[in-house]
Amino acid sequence: MTAIRYVDLADARPDEAVVVIDVLRAFTVEPWLFHRGAARLLAVDTLDGAVALRDEYLPHALLAGEQGGAPVAGFDLGNSPSEVAGQDLTDATVVHRTSAGTQGLARTIGSGLVLAASFVTAAATARRLRSAAPARISFVITGASLGRDGDEDLAAAELIAARVLGHDPDPVPFLDRVPVSDAGRYFGPGGPDWAPEADLRLSLEVDRFDHTLVATPSKELDAVEIALG
Repeated sequence: MTAIRYVDLADARPDEAVVVIDVLRAFTVEPWLFHRGAARLLAVDTLDGAVALRDEYLPHALLAGEQGGAPVAGFDLGNSPSEVAGQDLTDATVVHRTSAGTQGLARTIGSGLVLAASFVTAAATARRLRSAAPARISFVITGASLGRDGDEDLAAAELIAARVLGHDPDPVPFLDRVPVSDAGRYFGPGGPDWAPEADLRLSLEVDRFDHTLVATPSKELDAVEIALG
């Protein structure tokens, strides 16, 4: 039987198979980037690295991401699925940097398999893991950083893990944990401008996309390539 373990961002390391979870919002945003037409997606762990990648190698790339949740001055897009859902990104190259999700990717590259995931890709992620049949899977709960409980990410990880192990639980109890998590509370009434309630709704669309996000090291750039799988 596949061994499952859950680790927070501080303990993220390469493993046989790794699933980096970020429900709010990096890995809800990334499927939307592809859905809106992006042709290439690169993840990085620093703001300076994102800018340097564009300025030195990819002059037409769009920069997307956040710092402390808020959009970054000079970036083309924030880290908001509702914002991305309204964009025409046909054939765009996007460089994505966030405070949690892309950090987890940077720390686990070198694994046999790295998937980025959230509720919107849960079924496809579980299916890919069952096909790969690793002896061990590490789920990186990126929301358990910056003093937050990360329960929105743990809920998604536990749903995916249950499906990998052949179970078919009702997703509603897992989804119900998201709005009351530390991160989820930002997206309620009276939250900051960068945390619209629409982002929370889109993040709860379980199995919205029928594909995985596969992360591999870029062969020529200091970045992680994200591809549909």
